[in-house]
Amino acid sequence: MKPEELIPHRPPFLLVDEITELRPGEYARGLWRLTGKEDFFAGHFPGRPTLPGVLQVESIAQLGACAVLADVRYKGKLPLFGGIDQARFRRQVVPGEVVDLEVELVRLSARAGKGHGRASVGGAVSAEVDIMFIIADA
Repeated sequence: MKPEELIPHRPPFLLVDEITELRPGEYARGLWRLTGKEDFFAGHFPGRPTLPGVLQVESIAQLGACAVLADVRYKGKLPLFGGIDQARFRRQVVPGEVVDLEVELVRLSARAGKGHGRASVGGAVSAEVDIMFIIADA
């Protein structure tokens, strides 16, 4: 499934290419394929391009938003960041790699929620984070 079917994000700020598993309101897995042509690689860092950690967190959040918005209870809504906790970056991610994304929604109510997400490359965790979000009208 394409994330564009669920969330309003579009290139250049759509950071999930494909949803590979989805349990609405509970869990999602997805992929982000880095071509090396993304603009941020040119400046982060010249000579040693590296995916910024904050974009890994955003990609996890976008996948989480897909899991929320796939739940019919949240039709016409939009999850917005409320907080980021326990963010850890464990591995450099470089052009040409495929980032495997995973997020579990650990709490979800009519107005807010929490999730735990992870990004990995080839089975090695690159980022892990707890995210909090509010649910607003779209």
